[in-house]
Amino acid sequence: MPTDDTGHPALGLNDVVHQKTRLALLTVLDEAGRADFPYLKRLLGLTDGNLGRPLDILAAQGIVEITKGYEGRRPRTWAAITPKGEQALADEMSNLASLLTRFQATSDRKRDERPA
Repeated sequence: MPTDDTGHPALGLNDVVHQKTRLALLTVLDEAGRADFPYLKRLLGLTDGNLGRPLDILAAQGIVEITKGYEGRRPRTWAAITPKGEQALADEMSNLASLLTRFQATSDRKRDERPA
């Protein structure tokens, strides 16, 4: 959940969502709606283990839903972002946007204060 005006935006970052691979997975799933394991591995350059564990963590929190089935005779695992996951991602992006705004304002102020 984004912080209010009294808290620093970094305090609102979600430890479950913010980890690099999990954040990447959520952004891909938000764009795609649903994706299978091979697609996610290929797109993000991950191994089975480097993909499976983050998906398990997100699924345990109700942020993604994992379904298993078959495509023809081949077993498939799909991941889809849940409404809770969409909200968690939106909150994370809002906090990151607030951090970026603060950073840019500070950088601009520093640049303006430098002697010409």
